[in-house]
Amino acid sequence: MEKDIVKLINKAKLMDLIDEDGTKYNLKPLPGLNESELNDLEKDLPCQIPTHIRNLLTECRGIDGLLDIIEFTGQDCASGFEFELFPTAIAIAHDGFGDYWIVDLCCDSTDWGPIYFCSHDPAVIVYQSPSLYHFLEEVIKMFIPPHRSLIDDVHEDLLMNIWRNNPGMITHEQALNSEDADIKEFAKSLDENYLLIDMRNSKIGDGFSWGRYGPKTVNKRFGEKRIFAYEVRESFWAKVFKKKL
Repeated sequence: MEKDIVKLINKAKLMDLIDEDGTKYNLKPLPGLNESELNDLEKDLPCQIPTHIRNLLTECRGIDGLLDIIEFTGQDCASGFEFELFPTAIAIAHDGFGDYWIVDLCCDSTDWGPIYFCSHDPAVIVYQSPSLYHFLEEVIKMFIPPHRSLIDDVHEDLLMNIWRNNPGMITHEQALNSEDADIKEFAKSLDENYLLIDMRNSKIGDGFSWGRYGPKTVNKRFGEKRIFAYEVRESFWAKVFKKKL
C-alpha cells in the first residue's frame, strides 16, 4: 500500500520546523490541480499518473517554505537537465544554486520515482530517493533536530565522492564481456571510448559524473533502462601535447 503523502505534508505543516541555524520555517501547501489540469499534465508523460500521485496533486501541487522550490508537476521548476539521459523527467525541486531534483518517469512507472539530484558543479547525477514520499520525508528531516537528512548527505558530501573517485564505472571491454545481456548489448552500440554505469539497482548516493569531460561530454542511456554511459574525451591540453610530440 502506498504511503499517504498528503498526511505527511499535513503533519509537517503543524510542526515547529527549524534549521540548524535556528531559523524557523513554515510549510505552506500549494493549491492542487483540477481534473482538466491533471489530464493536460498526463498527456506529456510516458505513463499514467499513479492513483496516489493523482490524489496528491488534487490536494496539493507542491509545498512552499522549505527548499527553494518544491513543485510536483515540474511546471514551475524547469531544469537544465532535459537531455537524452532523462527525456521525460519532471523537475520537482530546486536548491537555489542551479541544481535540481528530478523524477525519472518511464512507460512502466507506478510512482513519482526514482528521484535523482542533478548537479552542475560538480557535474554529477546522484540517486536520491526511491519515491516522492521518501524524498519529502528527508526534506522535512532537515528542519527537525538533529537535522540528519539524506538530502544534505547527497547535496553536501556524496556528490563530491562521485566526482573525486568516479566509483562503479564499467569499461567498454568489461561491458562487452559482461554476463548481463543488457549491459553487453548497450556496449555493442558504443565505441571503446565509453564508460558505462549500471544504476538499475542503485542505493542512495550512487551516481556518475555526467560532465566529467566538460559541458559537451556525450552522455547516452540504454533506452528506458537505467544504464548510462559517457564518452571519455582527451582534454584540450592533452591534444596539444600530443601534436608537439
